[in-house]
Amino acid sequence: MYISEFFEELGTEYRHDGSTRNWWIANVIEEMLAEPHDGPTHPPEIFCRLIDQLMSPADRLNEGSDRPHALTQLNDILAREGFEAFYGEDNHCYVRHVGTQTVTVLAANPHRPFSRAELERRQQLSAYLDNCSEDDLIEEVLLPLFRQLGYHRITATGHKDKALEYGKDVWMRYTLPTQHILYFGIQAKKDKLDASGVTRAGNANMAEIYNQVLMMLAHEIFDPETNRRVLVDHAFIVAGGEITKAARNWLGNALDATKRSQIMFMDRDDILNLYVVTSLPLPSGALPPTPSDPWALVDEPPF
Repeated sequence: MYISEFFEELGTEYRHDGSTRNWWIANVIEEMLAEPHDGPTHPPEIFCRLIDQLMSPADRLNEGSDRPHALTQLNDILAREGFEAFYGEDNHCYVRHVGTQTVTVLAANPHRPFSRAELERRQQLSAYLDNCSEDDLIEEVLLPLFRQLGYHRITATGHKDKALEYGKDVWMRYTLPTQHILYFGIQAKKDKLDASGVTRAGNANMAEIYNQVLMMLAHEIFDPETNRRVLVDHAFIVAGGEITKAARNWLGNALDATKRSQIMFMDRDDILNLYVVTSLPLPSGALPPTPSDPWALVDEPPF
């Protein structure tokens, strides 16, 4: 009965048939591992949900809420296949590929309500974006985020040498389930994107960004893994600040029917929401400072 309830809570239709329990469960897990998934570094989502349900802190016995003994036993098994389980800041148990450090995220919906801990992480990252440089935005925030979202071969051109940048800060590729490859470029700006005639200091004008994106789409990139030069299929315009409504309207009017599917944009809210739901660790500069005085974190001294 309890085994059937466990799989029912997972949202599956598996019900124990009265046969030997360990062999029945082993067969069910084999069926779960045969489900479609995003490559060898991402186990099927239903299997990761099973791990999360199995390792719930509420079910602990004779150990702390982080369940070190159960986690050790589980990782002894997962390590044989190149994976490890760990607890995130939200107390959920996740599965990570050891070689690529890629975490399989469950139902990463950036529009869902956030918990108090997630809202705190979101505020810390927002404060980091207020003070970081454009290179920090790319290297410390965007690159880890897009890696976690399943993009590969992510290459940042940087801002030190602009000779061959051609309007793109980052290029990357995404493999479809059919094994076809799409190439993406990112044009990143730290501050607000607007469409005003006279742009304020620190802001960037959407018309200028649009011209840089057109350069990106028109110039080839060299993929060393396939040993050939390819064109960028799609472009992201990413802003560490707000993309104003006027800028979005200007871009929509400027794009013809052939380029509307090629150019997409993300602003600060999109970055913050995606970063939180994918459970990525915050950049080192976004973490709260650790005081030298251990009693600095309490309101009153202990005595």
